[in-house]
Amino acid sequence: MMLGKSSFRSSTRSSGYWSDSSRNLVKSCAASTTGKQGGSVDGPLEESEATVSLPGKPSRDSSAMGNWETDISLKLIMKRQTTGLPDIRLQDLLRAKLRILENDCGEVIALLSELSARLLSIHSDQDLIVITFKTFEEIWKFSTYYSLGLISHCMENALLDQGFWLNCLDEEDVRIEVQISDESLKVMCKGLLLQEGMFFVKYPFSLQKNEENDQQPRGNNLVVVDKAKSGSELSGKSLISGKKISVPKSHMELLVPFHQWFFKRHSEGIGTLNNVAAEFPHPLGQGSCVAEVEYEGVGPEELSFQIGDRIEIVGFLSTCLQWFLGRNEANRRIGFVKINHMKPEDFMPLANDLLFIDEEEKYYFTEQDKFIEEDSLEMLKQMTQTDISVVYRLDTLNSQHEEKEEQQTPSNQEPALLKTKLNKAVNRLEEEKPIPSVNEEESIEQVSVSCDQEDGLDSEEPWLFVGRTGNLDNPEMFHHFLVMLDNEEYSKYFKHLYDSSFSFLTSIFRGFSEEEVVHYLEVAREAARKRQMQWAQTRICFLLGRMCAKKLKYSQARVYFEEALCVMKGQFTDLFLLIALYTNLVVIYLKQKNQEKCSAIFEKIAALLLGIPNYICTTEMEAEVLKYVLGKAVLSENKHAEARACFLLAKLHINLKQYEDALPFIERLQFLRNMLMLESRTSLDFHFTLGSLYYRKCLPNLAISCAKLSCIRPTRTLMDCLRGASFVMKGTSKLCGMGRLSSTIPTQVVPYLKWALSLANILKRDRINQALCHSLSEIYKLHGMYGEAIHYMKMAINTDVFTSTEEMVPLLISFAWLHVLNSQAAKAIVLLNTILESPSVQSCRTQQGIVYNMVGISMRRMRNVKEAAKNYHQALSISVDLGLKFNQAITNANYGLLCLWSKAYQISEQFLLKSIHIFSELTNVASEENFFQVLITLGQYYIEEELKESGMFCYEWALLIALKANLIERQVRATQLLCQFYNSVLPNEAQCIIYNEFLLHLTRKLMNKELEGHVLQNTSQLYLNLGTERAFRSALEYTKRSLGIFIDLEKKEKEAYAWLQAGKIYYILGENELVDMYIQVAQDAAVSTENLDFALEIFEAAGDVFFNGPGDREKAISFFRDRALPLAIKVENAKVELRLCNKLTELLLHVKTYAEALDYAQTALTLSVTLGDTLNERVAYHRLALVHQSLGRCELAEHFYLKALSLYPCPLEFDEETIYFVRIYVQLGEMAFCDLKDPYDAAGYYHLALAAAVDLGSKKFQLKICTRLATIYHNFLVDREMSLYFYQKARKFANELNIRRLNLSPAQYYKTKAQAPSKSLF
Repeated sequence: MMLGKSSFRSSTRSSGYWSDSSRNLVKSCAASTTGKQGGSVDGPLEESEATVSLPGKPSRDSSAMGNWETDISLKLIMKRQTTGLPDIRLQDLLRAKLRILENDCGEVIALLSELSARLLSIHSDQDLIVITFKTFEEIWKFSTYYSLGLISHCMENALLDQGFWLNCLDEEDVRIEVQISDESLKVMCKGLLLQEGMFFVKYPFSLQKNEENDQQPRGNNLVVVDKAKSGSELSGKSLISGKKISVPKSHMELLVPFHQWFFKRHSEGIGTLNNVAAEFPHPLGQGSCVAEVEYEGVGPEELSFQIGDRIEIVGFLSTCLQWFLGRNEANRRIGFVKINHMKPEDFMPLANDLLFIDEEEKYYFTEQDKFIEEDSLEMLKQMTQTDISVVYRLDTLNSQHEEKEEQQTPSNQEPALLKTKLNKAVNRLEEEKPIPSVNEEESIEQVSVSCDQEDGLDSEEPWLFVGRTGNLDNPEMFHHFLVMLDNEEYSKYFKHLYDSSFSFLTSIFRGFSEEEVVHYLEVAREAARKRQMQWAQTRICFLLGRMCAKKLKYSQARVYFEEALCVMKGQFTDLFLLIALYTNLVVIYLKQKNQEKCSAIFEKIAALLLGIPNYICTTEMEAEVLKYVLGKAVLSENKHAEARACFLLAKLHINLKQYEDALPFIERLQFLRNMLMLESRTSLDFHFTLGSLYYRKCLPNLAISCAKLSCIRPTRTLMDCLRGASFVMKGTSKLCGMGRLSSTIPTQVVPYLKWALSLANILKRDRINQALCHSLSEIYKLHGMYGEAIHYMKMAINTDVFTSTEEMVPLLISFAWLHVLNSQAAKAIVLLNTILESPSVQSCRTQQGIVYNMVGISMRRMRNVKEAAKNYHQALSISVDLGLKFNQAITNANYGLLCLWSKAYQISEQFLLKSIHIFSELTNVASEENFFQVLITLGQYYIEEELKESGMFCYEWALLIALKANLIERQVRATQLLCQFYNSVLPNEAQCIIYNEFLLHLTRKLMNKELEGHVLQNTSQLYLNLGTERAFRSALEYTKRSLGIFIDLEKKEKEAYAWLQAGKIYYILGENELVDMYIQVAQDAAVSTENLDFALEIFEAAGDVFFNGPGDREKAISFFRDRALPLAIKVENAKVELRLCNKLTELLLHVKTYAEALDYAQTALTLSVTLGDTLNERVAYHRLALVHQSLGRCELAEHFYLKALSLYPCPLEFDEETIYFVRIYVQLGEMAFCDLKDPYDAAGYYHLALAAAVDLGSKKFQLKICTRLATIYHNFLVDREMSLYFYQKARKFANELNIRRLNLSPAQYYKTKAQAPSKSLF
């Protein structure tokens, strides 16, 4: 059977104690386990601009792509934020997790799939994860995530378990740092680009030959290479000139991955880029400029000015374009201005911040996915949902509770102080019941009315509505319509006319068909022209052009748009209308491929879209213009213009609900924000927008990482932290795993709640403060950390946000229950009595019952049975009166547990059965966990009372309940009990194996590796007990799987046992070539634990494999003599030393090494005498006698036999002792007669043996001894009377035993004796 390299590579590294030859032998001979190969990943990928040197990378196989990289190593380091130094303890925890994932890498494959990477291998000893990529898009997306800092937080979510986030003292100070070689990423990215064929490079103009003009352009040429060929040059096409060009490989510079992706995707739509860049000292800014030349505008839209005229910049100026929109301060006219004609004056460059994003634009993405205080409170309310004030709680019988109660009983003063404090709080709430005054009610109504009025345009009647009644031939019919449209300035109501959704069709022309709308607008246009209402005519022409473009009538649409521009006469009073007109007209030119007219206005509309903040999106084709702007920004290396273009593209795509198209631009915008604002502490951040988009793409780890990055900023706000918590809660199923209750909260949310709590305390937001404390208390309670839960619940109760005691009582009950769970029953009783005195509880019978039930539980834990029963009776009466079946079932179960604890077993059984009867009638899912617990308790009681079938029935019923409710942990508990039942209570190997197999399935779902290893070991032993070769093979497979798990978990002792068990199975199977190796590794593993007692145990067990086996028993000698016995002497373990000496004596006797056996037999005798162990002393004397007899020292053998017999008690207690006496006396008789030639002594020993045989009542023994005596008396002592006497007795026994012939001749006796082997009679 072959063992996967991946699993045993980890075992060889982790063990570190066996030789290279053994390592190679294991790889070639052991059984196969799960490998570490990654699955395929389909998805896009991005750049990394971080620079990290990565030491100690594994060797690579570069044959597939020349000298290109074929894998990337991620080195994971646990670091402290404050010191920047690795944390050794936490690094060990991380390494242990990686070791487990080496053999079970499904989690890592899923995570890397989300990150667009493919797993190659995991090297836990080096803290490395090795990945690869198959396409350029994969490495682009991955490097984007890396450059944004998302990879580290994704690794934290995947590799750190739930307990880490609760137990870590300062989570914010601890992080996983992922180190990646920047050079390796670049080289691999280059290789993938060359492999795919098409890529883009920058080539300086200064290195190119210009035959047409002596003046060389500045900057870089942008060249697209279709296919890389061997040689010193690449052949491609310039995106600027459109001509073919050759680029020397030595001077080419690849674009960064985002730019590669952008031009790959959009270069055809962009067309030929203009390389004429404006000469201006600042790349982006606002303010004013001064004209350096005199200029007369070519058209009405261009601004005329004189030298020295001051031009105010409208919006922003970007040097990646030729134009900007300016206002001449001399005549206040607005128009397009060429940047080359200007020089800065009172100019404010925007170099170190994203100030080019307008204040309204900053919050655009936030408005798309609003998260307000009410949302946060609703989220926290869902986290704290509990039925504790409605449903009774079930007690548990745990001896640890009583022990802790004795240790944690509070002082006499402590309960009194606690009671006083709570009484004050309750009294204050009773006195301060808020009654809203009339004025307050009126003000509330006014606020609600004002809020309704401020909801926006959608909540009001439309500002303009066209009715269907009237004659279109009547000019007066259009008067109101034209007057409303004939406004020179922009009005907020015009947004319906300009937006891309054609909302004017439903708001202004409600009920009209599109044909009717077009007809109405045509007639209205003519009316506006006749009345010379130019702005109304302009807007109507714009609407007609849009309607024609919608029906794909582009020529007609172009006519309307050009008419609108002509009517406007270059006026810029309504900038949003101007942008809408230019944008739609450019779209028409692009559709009609009218390059001449398109190029005339393309740069101008680009300047408008880039420079005017918060313009209105009118068509999705705006993206083509913005992509052109982005291409120009990349060409001119203007990062600020690039960021602005990415922002506008992302905004456009999100506005059009094209979320997947928006994602790359938001990622690039966030990267540029990080790069341009390293020293800025602005609150501008796009991480939550990114997170929302990642959730839309089902990438929860990336989404949560975005929330984490946003919340660890120094400028984080309270709502940021709460929104981050909501992001984590969305990924609950991903973070918590399977089999948990639906209310389980991922512990990753704890840091966000703590950050929010800190800010809420500073801001004195008591309402949120109370909800946060309650949530934190609930999380710590779910994970059994009751001390922390009590701390936060106390903080929640102390907040002054309660308006009545009805609101406070559920928290007080939870507070008391936490003390019960924390084994502080005395404090709980004080709290519960105080709650019981509250008027609100006295008026609520259900809450009274809950309090009485909890008091009963507390009294039981304080060993006050009488008071416990009294309170249970009160609780049961209330539940019966109210008809609450579930609470009745709980109270009966608590009664049963109380009686069971008091050893009133029959009464306990009655209450438990009654509880089960009520539970079985309920259909509420919430009752099933309590039902399960009651069934388990009753099952354990039945088994203790030897009612095995009833106990089995309860266990199996409990398992069915857990399966129905999908409670994985409860299924594990029930299955474990059933395995134990069929193993020891009612042995059934088949049933035991079935349940162990099912338990193994559950442990995998629960992802509990240690438990899985134990189950595998138990299952292996069960198959081993079956005794068939097929079963042995199955046992070997399970043993090896458990071995892999224990190696990964670094459980050295269990690992050693697993190696030894595997060696034992190989011995049974007769595969002797592997036995010695496995046993040797087991011994070395035991030595590596540095626990000498454990090593001694393994050494002895290794020898026992051969000692108790069917063959090669002599191999045990070296294990006992050379390894185990010296270690036993070293650790001064006399008992083990004695046992080893006895085993060695027997083995050496077996191989007839009598002299050495004598030494160990004498040592065993000395040790047994020293220990005062009579049984072993008898054994030692017996073995000494055997050794001396084997050496021919009959006198000494006789002496030690008699010494062994003398140590037996008198009278003998067991038949086995009598049999021993018979055999030893017979042995002594034969030795005296045959070896010592003394028939007198022989006859004496035979007489003693006969007496013992008579006492035993064994006719067979008596026949044999009488025959011996008859022979001796007849042939050697010559006593005819005695000879006849024993002969007659022997004949009598022979007749009774149906034996026909007896031979009393001395020759036959000697012959029989000579042929009989000398063997142990013990």
